[in-house]
Amino acid sequence: MLHEAMAEIRRGVSEIIDEERLEQLLRGYFEEGKNYTVKAGFDPTAPDLHLGHTVLLQKLATFQRYGGIVQFIIGDFTAMIGDPTGKSETRKQLDRETVLENAKTYQEQVFKILDPEKTQLLFNSSWLDALGARGLVELTTLFSVARMLERDDFEKRFKAQKPIAISEFIYPLLQGYDSVHLQSDIELGGTDQKFNLLMGRHLQRSFNIGKEQVVMMMPLLEGLDGIQKMSKSLGNYVGINEDPKTMYAKLLSISDELMWRYYELLSQRSLEEIRQLKEDVAKGRLHPKRAKELLALELVARYHGQELAQEAKEEFDRVFGKGDLPKEMATVEVEGPIWIAKALVAAGLEPSTSQARRDIQAGAVRVDRVKIEDKDLHLEPGEYILQVGKRKFARLKVH
Repeated sequence: MLHEAMAEIRRGVSEIIDEERLEQLLRGYFEEGKNYTVKAGFDPTAPDLHLGHTVLLQKLATFQRYGGIVQFIIGDFTAMIGDPTGKSETRKQLDRETVLENAKTYQEQVFKILDPEKTQLLFNSSWLDALGARGLVELTTLFSVARMLERDDFEKRFKAQKPIAISEFIYPLLQGYDSVHLQSDIELGGTDQKFNLLMGRHLQRSFNIGKEQVVMMMPLLEGLDGIQKMSKSLGNYVGINEDPKTMYAKLLSISDELMWRYYELLSQRSLEEIRQLKEDVAKGRLHPKRAKELLALELVARYHGQELAQEAKEEFDRVFGKGDLPKEMATVEVEGPIWIAKALVAAGLEPSTSQARRDIQAGAVRVDRVKIEDKDLHLEPGEYILQVGKRKFARLKVH
């Protein structure tokens, strides 16, 4: 059982620091029933979680199956500073009202994956507020500026003579102090978080709490483009609160190569099942599209239920397999004549007229299923079906 647990826990992991300690914790659970704590922090800087965030959440859920009690930290205090990881400039501070509003949505979303009975939902303001000015100053004495500048993103900004706020130096210390206060056994984070995760070990040692946390780093999930990490700002994301049809269609759009990456990091199928699927595809016993459908169905069902996942598949097959129109689409009424670019924005299919013009030029826009090339087209009174790309449709009534 220990061997099986370690295999599942190692799955998809980029790096583990102190794997021997990790095995001790698991052995303690299997032999003596001892639980241990697994910490992960999320700063609620935006309201919605996407599949990139769930890579960590699913690993936390794996630990819950093998005796782990998850310390899920909502960084309502640290979010107001902003994690400098990977940033080329100081992040803008968020106000507390925005942070708390975003935190509410996090609470609603995480229990789609985590077991509430094995999760401690914690807000780090509850102990960081209490730390006070004296405690914060004492904390800063435990790490030098020289060591802080060894961090890759700080070093680059320092050499480029870009400003680094003192608060950004404090952020890793606060994240590390979370591990001291909670006496965490394990902390999970992305590969870009290594410096901050190791800070937890350093501070636990400095405070002499009698343990140093295991550090586990997960890879950053590539977005739909298969190149850059999944990000809402880059538009290459799949949100876990997106409607089932959109989620299903987005997942069907990924490349065959990226599909296996998603299987490894997002699917709950066993490693043996995934190996068998991959072998079946390689030997021609299973079409790659069918393997992709199985993945999309699994993920949509997890967040929306089996029935809606099946409906999403049937709708996708109907629209993209047979060339039919979606059963449901938004209807927008406008005064005409109206410029096509403005019509696309009014219908919610484009964010701006400039983007609409680019998509028309790229051949991605259709009116009544006919591709248009005229960027200056005006629609006269009547009813039209607007389409952008393969997935976005709207019915437009021009008066």
